[in-house]
Amino acid sequence: MILSPIQKTLAVGTLRRIHHIALNVKDMVASRQFYGEILGLHELTGDEVPETLRSLVAQGKVANFITPDGTVLDLFWEPELTPPNLDPKQQFTRANHLAFDIAPELFDQAVTVIHQNQILIDHGPITRPTGQGIYFYDPDGFLVEIRCDASSV
Repeated sequence: MILSPIQKTLAVGTLRRIHHIALNVKDMVASRQFYGEILGLHELTGDEVPETLRSLVAQGKVANFITPDGTVLDLFWEPELTPPNLDPKQQFTRANHLAFDIAPELFDQAVTVIHQNQILIDHGPITRPTGQGIYFYDPDGFLVEIRCDASSV
C-alpha cells in the first residue's frame, strides 16, 4: 500500500474570506452605539442572529453587526476587561487595528462624524499613495480605521 504524502499547507484560495471578527468589550451599551449608530453597521436582531448566539444576545452578553460585504463583527461583553495600559496609544494586543473601507466621496463625511461625536483620534486624516485614512479609538481603546482607495480619490 502506497500512502500519499500528508499535505502540510493549504492551497492559495482555500480560505475564502474573513467569516467574523470578535472583540471583547467592557461597555456593551457604548460599543453598540459606537459600531451601530456612529459607524452605521447593521446590528443583527431576531432571526438574523445565528441560532448558536441567540441566548447570549438575549442576555446582553453578545451583539452582532454585519458589514455590507457580509463580514460579521461580534462583540463579547467582558465587564471586567481592563487593558494593561489605560493609554489607548499603547497597543495591548497582537491585533494592530480594524479597518473599514468607505467610498471616497463619503470619506470626508466619516471624518466629520468622528469629530462631531468627539471620538479620540489617533492620527489623520492622512493621504498616502494607497489612499486616505483616519485612525481613531473605539470605546475600549481598540484602534479603528476608516479608509478609501487612492485609485478612487
